[in-house]
Amino acid sequence: MRAHVIRRTARRGLAPLAVAALVAAGLAVVQAPAAQAAGSVVKVTGSQGNWQLTVDGAPYTVKGLTWGPQPSQAAADLPDVARMGVNTIRTWGTDASSAPLFDAAAANGIKVIAGFWLQPGGGPGSGGCVDYLTDTTYKNNMLAEFPKWVNTYKDNPGVLMWDVGNESVLGLQNCYSGDQLEQERNAYTSFVNDLSKAVHAADPNHPVTSTDAWTGAWPYYKRNTPDLDLLAVNSYKDVCNVKSAWESGGYDKPYIITEGGPAGSWEVPNDVNGVADEPTDQQKADGYTNAWNCVAGHPGVALGATLFHYGNEDDFGGIWFNLVPDGLKRPSYYAVKRAYGGNTSGDNQPPLVTDMTVDNATSGVPAGGTVTITTSTSDPENDPIAYQVLFSSIYIDNNGSLTPAATTQNGGTLTAKAPEKVGVYEAYVRATDNHGNVSYGSKSVRIVPPKPNGTNVALNKPATASTYQTDPTGGCPCTPSNAVDGNAGTRWASDWSDPQWIQVDLGATTAFHHVQLSWESAYAKAYDIQTSDDGQNWTTVKSVTDGNGDIDDLDVSGTGRYVRLTGTQRGTAYGYSLYEFGVYN
Repeated sequence: MRAHVIRRTARRGLAPLAVAALVAAGLAVVQAPAAQAAGSVVKVTGSQGNWQLTVDGAPYTVKGLTWGPQPSQAAADLPDVARMGVNTIRTWGTDASSAPLFDAAAANGIKVIAGFWLQPGGGPGSGGCVDYLTDTTYKNNMLAEFPKWVNTYKDNPGVLMWDVGNESVLGLQNCYSGDQLEQERNAYTSFVNDLSKAVHAADPNHPVTSTDAWTGAWPYYKRNTPDLDLLAVNSYKDVCNVKSAWESGGYDKPYIITEGGPAGSWEVPNDVNGVADEPTDQQKADGYTNAWNCVAGHPGVALGATLFHYGNEDDFGGIWFNLVPDGLKRPSYYAVKRAYGGNTSGDNQPPLVTDMTVDNATSGVPAGGTVTITTSTSDPENDPIAYQVLFSSIYIDNNGSLTPAATTQNGGTLTAKAPEKVGVYEAYVRATDNHGNVSYGSKSVRIVPPKPNGTNVALNKPATASTYQTDPTGGCPCTPSNAVDGNAGTRWASDWSDPQWIQVDLGATTAFHHVQLSWESAYAKAYDIQTSDDGQNWTTVKSVTDGNGDIDDLDVSGTGRYVRLTGTQRGTAYGYSLYEFGVYN
């Protein structure tokens, strides 16, 4: 999965793309037939500081991309990859479904760095924690599984090398701490060496490496993995520091960059809305160019790179990295093509979103209202440009997909319907020409509840609840007072059970005509609004049985000193969570 440095923030714990890559690779268990064509003989040759990779005796520099599409798409997509000047793709998982990918790669003069997944991969950890000190069952299973697929595919001419594990040295910090973490990291890398020996025994004609997330993992490999042929690391913003880390670490093996490119969301400062300030498409394109230049700047040691990412889906940050989302080519696609020596002279170049502002991005746009965006876009050939506004709720519910919004254009000004749920969204402008190219601009926007008529008599009044969450790892404490503080960024959250309630003390018997509920993603499907003069005897004034988690604006006549919301059926497996509980007179 994507990469990174030990100091990554909590937001880095998003849905791991390595897991998506394994899904893309397929997890079938029926063994594929071995390829019939003779495989290449790949070697790491040379001596300290003067290494090279050779394929059938000829020098080979890895000019690669990580691979996102289904293996079944490889025959259709890899000709385009080859035209970019790419000679290598990298995967995270190898199994029965991999045969079409290896075959299509070989047919297009491309080779594969074939990955094998180990838990907990992906930096933050994917697939659960393994105790590498004691879990002999897991280790024995992997020692049997990996050579099985090596034997299946080792004679396929699409194979370049085997890559055992991805970011697990870093990922183990999410399972262990202190002395045990150190012991587990040593045990993990020792196990990687056992796997390396097993893979070499099955296939002496292809090198074995192991990927981790930062060069801080390399001392463990240096200590415990003498049987690896080369090192590997995923590095984005810090890719140009890998050379100095290798030099200062006194390493005696070459390396490749197995993921790289522009700075990731975990490496950039937050914007005024407290979320990652996404680089422009031009900055991303420059990031790929810079990454490759830094790899090329360490000759005899850095044997190449597979930059991230030949993907046509929405990725974990909305659309942060992928070169060909929806099959359209971004400026970054052409930057990689130029870096690898591909011919761009006959290519129609993409548009470029150079500037983008969102009105009321921080003060807030009412849910379901209108978002106004001003954008500047240029096109090298002055092609006509079509625009689409999209929203990602990645910072609300961990969903990286992009949702199109109805969009109108007036010159450089775009208007679109705002999402119905409150929170900080990433707003995207997609600019496409009529030649299969695209550019994105992105800025965050805060969506807030629409303001009802009248005065919120619950604002900053005393609030109590049946339960509330205190665990800071979930962004809490989430006390009842958070739901009446007028701040759309704080929330009350209950335990994960039914029923639960929250109530506000208005201080005196008060008539009201409207209740507004601003739900977080953990919402109520069924609930009652109740009133009381003494906090003991309650009258139900409104019942809802079809809640959907959006803003609930309820016209309701009630009178009482206390107003209570009682949740009777949760809309999710979690508890009840309210950003705001407004009562209006």
